Amino acid sequence: MVTGRLRVLLVKLHLYIGLWLGVLFVLLGLTGTVLSWRHEIDAALNPELLVASAPVSLPLRADAVQEVVAKLKADPQYGKPRMLMLPVSERDVFIAWYHVKEPGKAAPVPGRSRQVMIDPATLAIKGERVWGEPGLSRPLLMPTLFHLHHYLLAGDTGKTVAGVGGMLLLFTVLAGIALWWPKLKARAILQAFRITHGGSWWRLNYSLHRAGGILAAPVLATIAFSGWYLNLPKWVTPLVGSVMTVTAPARPASTPPYEGAMPMGTQQAVQAAQALYPKAIVSRVTFPRQPTDVYEIRLRQPGEVRQGSGATRLWLDAYTGARLGVRDPFAAPAGDTVLNWMYPLHTGEAFGMPGRIFISAFGLTPLLFALTGVLIWWKRQRGHRRHLKKTEQRQAVRR
Repeated sequence: MVTGRLRVLLVKLHLYIGLWLGVLFVLLGLTGTVLSWRHEIDAALNPELLVASAPVSLPLRADAVQEVVAKLKADPQYGKPRMLMLPVSERDVFIAWYHVKEPGKAAPVPGRSRQVMIDPATLAIKGERVWGEPGLSRPLLMPTLFHLHHYLLAGDTGKTVAGVGGMLLLFTVLAGIALWWPKLKARAILQAFRITHGGSWWRLNYSLHRAGGILAAPVLATIAFSGWYLNLPKWVTPLVGSVMTVTAPARPASTPPYEGAMPMGTQQAVQAAQALYPKAIVSRVTFPRQPTDVYEIRLRQPGEVRQGSGATRLWLDAYTGARLGVRDPFAAPAGDTVLNWMYPLHTGEAFGMPGRIFISAFGLTPLLFALTGVLIWWKRQRGHRRHLKKTEQRQAVRR
């Protein structure tokens, strides 16, 4: 139980963060509710872009991936992509990613990527869109909600604001737990968990905020911490690394066997990855652009906590296919494991469909706590003003 000056400090911390950033927390919660089903909603809104004309067998053959890349390279409208996302379910499509450049400028537009969708059954180009371009049309709606949630539609600045918001939300939750903490007596503990009415709506509102807050605190703290990490990993990784082992970032490089050597083809790279992880599904390929660049392959092994694209990363020499580096979630140190869990916990997919449903519903809780918190603050302000008015009246009478 917190008393004295520390309690006053925690009350102010809890109050002012909630008042100043309440709108941000509500926005992130509501957009997160929708984004729990981002891929399903996106596919339902845009079947002509994101749904294959016929089911495909997984894992895909390496030569099928090579065919897609060859088709794109042969077409002057597209060329070689910087990254290719592969189908990870039977009705998914290939998605090729390209930089977006302004006319007359060499540097790519920050935060924008051209997505080209290819039907895996027919290899036909299904269409394209610009990822990161805001809009409310069917193709742009879910990417816009993603960028609103992750970047606040403001690029890296918005990403930093969202990350700091996650950090402050964590502090708010911890302050709320400290303020809630009851005396270690059975009656006090039971009372701390009760939501009561007692003929007073104000009492109902206060007890709902207090008891509901402590019940929601573990999940809310997890979402806040994972959101902080996902937006600002350079802030959080050293904190985790101070108590657990975290693998240092690696920058592997390929070694050309001779001047002017050409990197191996996509088929050979995918085959090399499949030889190392024969039970895994290759989910994306990032292509080498410079002579010393590597192939970066993302895979999803059976049983991974991160669904969809998976969390296994493999770096291959672009000329020999030799393994230059790997991030395997099943052979990761403790710190890496904690960080690997951040995204699946944030989205709820760590616990399958029930977890996603729970997180989707939980996205409404910031709105609930914002409303009850504002009502508590407003009632106290009214009481404070009444107290000041009575004090002024008494002083006037004495004069």
